[in-house]
Amino acid sequence: MSTEKRTELSNLGEFGLIKHLSKQFKVTNKGTIVGVGDDAAILENTSKQIVVTTDILTEGIHFDLMYVPLKHLGYKAASVNFSDVYAMNARPTQITVSIAISNKMSLEAIDTFYEGILLACERHGVDVVGGDTTSSVSGITISITAIGEVEKGKEVLRSTAKEHDLICVSGNLGAAYMGLQILEREKQVFRENPNIQPDLAEFPYLVERQLKPEARGDIIQVLNKANVLPTSMIDISDGLASEILHIGQSSNVGCHIYEEKLPIDHETAKAAEELNLDPTICALNGGEDYELLFTIQQEDYEKIKAIKNISVIGHITEPSVGCQLVTRSGTQINISAQGWDALLKLD
Repeated sequence: MSTEKRTELSNLGEFGLIKHLSKQFKVTNKGTIVGVGDDAAILENTSKQIVVTTDILTEGIHFDLMYVPLKHLGYKAASVNFSDVYAMNARPTQITVSIAISNKMSLEAIDTFYEGILLACERHGVDVVGGDTTSSVSGITISITAIGEVEKGKEVLRSTAKEHDLICVSGNLGAAYMGLQILEREKQVFRENPNIQPDLAEFPYLVERQLKPEARGDIIQVLNKANVLPTSMIDISDGLASEILHIGQSSNVGCHIYEEKLPIDHETAKAAEELNLDPTICALNGGEDYELLFTIQQEDYEKIKAIKNISVIGHITEPSVGCQLVTRSGTQINISAQGWDALLKLD
């Protein structure tokens, strides 16, 4: 019998829960005039441009609580929004958090979830300034809106890539997808025999990349320090193939991506071999890496060539070329988007 303390949410009610959660939120940004506790937040309007993005995560569609710890879920929910802000070359400053929860969740479980959110906020210097709570007939749904700021003229869009630009990516690709495959494999083993404990020791990096992705604000800082302003940028949430096609379509350009240049971690390659998967396919279509895909002018190559965690993987071409993967053998293959699409889960 479990001896863990469990406080039913019905004991607090909606306003009691909001009051309980609000005690944890501390204001750190000068631009946050009024945070949680009033009808709305008040933010200081500066000379900078405001960036706003929203993301929804739904249990059973975006995450499985059978293997996703609530603290990790909170951290990830915040981080994926920060990633969108960084992809605009902006800095996240505030978020609002709204959740729909069923009666299977206890107050202690919600506290654990918010611990993850607050940890991510502390890491990136972000204030929680509002949100909402409501009930759900099943599962948990999370909606987070992130607000950021960027100096005028420094914003970076996905629609401004130019022919001959170099294509760069931060970190490595395919690790989060392989982490998901490992977790799903162990879930199936556990379902068949609950006496067998999950074995995740062989691939700790991959599991961490899936459960606790890091928004790459560090890359934005490094590029700014090197005096490099990307010509276009997008974060890799749905897979490299999907994101480079977004840049191609938005900018009306084509591209060559070189298979041999794709940054793939040795753990990713090892796990792919073990599960009979192609590491290149995982890198192209896996998704949830939350790395930054961006283009730069050729003359900026000297500024970034020695920077760790940035790889040049191709270049932008004229639109008639289309988006092509150049294989190790030199064959050109049309890139197609086969990455994550939440709406396909409805079929």
